[in-house]
Amino acid sequence: MKTLQQLANRFFLGVLLFAASAGHAQFTYTTNNGTITITGYTGSGGVVTIPNTITGMPVTSIGDDAFAGATLTAITLPNSVTNIGGFAFANCTSLTNVVLDNNLISIGAYAFSGCRLTSITVPATVTTIGDYAFNNCGWLINANFLGNAPDADSTVFSFSNGVLPQWAGVGRTAYYLPGTTGWAAFATNTAVPTALWTLPYPLVLNGSSGVLNNQFGFTISWATNVPVVVEASMDLSKPIWTPIATNTLSSGTSSFSDPDWTNYPNRFYRLQAQ
Repeated sequence: MKTLQQLANRFFLGVLLFAASAGHAQFTYTTNNGTITITGYTGSGGVVTIPNTITGMPVTSIGDDAFAGATLTAITLPNSVTNIGGFAFANCTSLTNVVLDNNLISIGAYAFSGCRLTSITVPATVTTIGDYAFNNCGWLINANFLGNAPDADSTVFSFSNGVLPQWAGVGRTAYYLPGTTGWAAFATNTAVPTALWTLPYPLVLNGSSGVLNNQFGFTISWATNVPVVVEASMDLSKPIWTPIATNTLSSGTSSFSDPDWTNYPNRFYRLQAQ
């Protein structure tokens, strides 16, 4: 006989599967060689997360004009997406937050033109940003880049049609990580000043700590390529800190896990730059 908890778990799983299936109805799409391209959006707007797969196939592209003019406020792309097409999110005038995925390669022309973004973080995998990609984004002040400078020209962050730059007098900057290249040419080509992107100290990402595979761990974040040393102590009243791991960050983050955490009655951690 199944327990109440087992029945509840089965019911909850069924609800999740139904919700995921129903959520796909807000997207129109085409298939090509076993992959999905999102071609349109019929949902009500607001906060939208694009799924990794639809009908079992990976979503690899956001097509031209797919979300153009939609009343989105935030969009999150899955790690399966490698390409954002031209005008994909153009004139989404309520769109203030975009999370680009870690496998994205290209951002098409006018892709985010006319959006209300205040900042954007560009993954290290992006090699090309199309003409006018962030054109008329009047609130966009900071662009943060996790990799080498992508190909981009003077139109990418430009303004046209008499639109007043809301950042006028504030300053707009492209930030890049230590060890990355191409930023002098990027500044010349885009007419946007560049600067090193650093934080004063490494951080543990909120909500990332916990037990997985019998190991306690967390995700370290730091906008720099400098290695981070994890130190541990058993007592915070008279702490003796011992280095237990050195983590090299990739694209600003690194995962730490401690297989020995159960060997101690108490175990506290701190982060230090190497």
